[in-house]
Parts: sequence; C-alpha cells; structure tokens
Amino acid sequence: MVEIKTEITSVKNKLMNFASLRKWGLIVIALLFLGVFLVLPLLAVFIEGFKKGVEVYYLSLVEKDALSAIKLTLITAAVAVPLNTIFGVMAAWAITKFDFKGKNILITLIDLPFAISPVISGLIFVLLFGAHGLLGPILAANDIKIIFAIPGIILATTFITFPFVARELIPIMQEQGTEEEQAAMTLGANGWQMFFRVTLPNIKWGLLYGVILCNARAMGEFGAVSVVSGHIRGLTNTIPLHVEILYNEYNFTASFAVASILAMLALVTLILKSVVEWKTDKLRAS
Repeated sequence: MVEIKTEITSVKNKLMNFASLRKWGLIVIALLFLGVFLVLPLLAVFIEGFKKGVEVYYLSLVEKDALSAIKLTLITAAVAVPLNTIFGVMAAWAITKFDFKGKNILITLIDLPFAISPVISGLIFVLLFGAHGLLGPILAANDIKIIFAIPGIILATTFITFPFVARELIPIMQEQGTEEEQAAMTLGANGWQMFFRVTLPNIKWGLLYGVILCNARAMGEFGAVSVVSGHIRGLTNTIPLHVEILYNEYNFTASFAVASILAMLALVTLILKSVVEWKTDKLRAS
C-alpha cells in the first residue's frame, strides 16, 4: 500500500514538473518570438535613425518635406478619428439597442474594410473620384479635386479605420444590456441625458481603446493612402509615404529617423492599450 502511494506521489510530481516545464517553455518561446519580431525591429529603427548622430536625426525631422508629411498625417488623423468615433458610437448603439431589418447587413458593412486589401480600398476611391472615374467628370466640371489631394487621403483613411471604434463598443454594449437606459427613461431622462449619464460612463474605456487603435492605424496607414495620394512630395505625402520615398532614394538615416516617429507612436499605443485593458479588467472584476 505504501509503495502504491509513493508511486502515485512520484507520478504527480513528474506531472507537475512537466506542466511547469511546459509553462516556462511556452513563456520563453513567446518572449523569443516577441524579441525577434517586435523588439529587435523597433531597436533597429532607432539605432539606424541615430546612426549619424543626434544633429542629423533632428535635421531629418525638421526638414521641409518631413514637416509637411507630419502635418498632413496629423490633419488626416484629426479628421478621420473623430468621424469614426461618432460613427462607431452611433452604429454600436443602433446594433445593440434596437432590432431592425438589415442589422446583419450593417454589421457586415462595418467589417468590410477588414476583408478588403487597403490597396483595393484605394482603387475604389480612384474609380469613384478619379479623372476617369464614375464621378470624375462632375468633380472636374466643378473644379473639385479629391484624388491626388488631401480629401482623397482623408476619405481613404476614414474608410480603412472606421470599424475600430464600432467593433470595440458592440460587445461591451451588448453585455451592458438596456435595463439601465430603460430605468433612466422611466425617470424622465431624455436621449442625451441617458447617453452622457448612463451609457457613456459604462463604455468610456472601451471607447478610448477603440479611439487609440483607430488613431494608430490612421497615422500608420500606407496601402490605401499610397494609391490615392499621388506621392506629391511636400503636398500629399504622409509619414509612411515619406519614409518610403527616402528609403527608395537610399537616404537610410533620414528614412529611419522619420520612421522612428511611427515607432514611438506604436510604443505609446501599446502602453495606452495596456493601461486601458488593465482599467477595463479592474472595472469588470469589481
């Protein structure tokens, strides 16, 4: 009997050791993967950017075309992110709070930019608003330029990024239900009061999470913007397009210096994302 118990204990210890080894093995593999595919590339960007010194790095960022690209990127994000935030809240509210015909179609349309290649998305706008596009002659007759101009860049970026806020809010608002809103309506609250006092406090961290992801994608979008921008240096180049031009000109130091802006944006996004996730998990636990 004692031998059987000893054997069972031995087997349990072996299983526990195996589970521990498996756990640490998976952790090491995950850390190695992140190190090779995330940390090292980010370090390489900063190392190459500062390769010729801080002064050259600074001059690369304050150069006329670089400043123009930074300005256009900020303008594009400043327009696209608020538009997608408003759309995301409205779409999530409609989908989760009301039953109507075509709800599944609306959800499918929200996911459409995830399914279409960004390059194809850019081509869609060219076919619509280009000189030989569907609306091209009408726009030309009224001296309105969208393709190879700032409006086209904003439209393409808005299209690519509009699912982020809605997709973050829909599951949160579904979990929230409608009981609190109905109680607020019963107590005499109007639609705006119900939204700002009941709905918004419950979704604020999910909303912030969606806005962070939307902004990061808006500032880093390349494919669709590359198609509709025309690559006009100093006029229609965003930061990613400017990085590409500098790299193709073998101006590697300036290219990596400008790219470091996007790398820093990625790091800030990850930090904010982690903070929001921690805050959301904390609220759910309480």
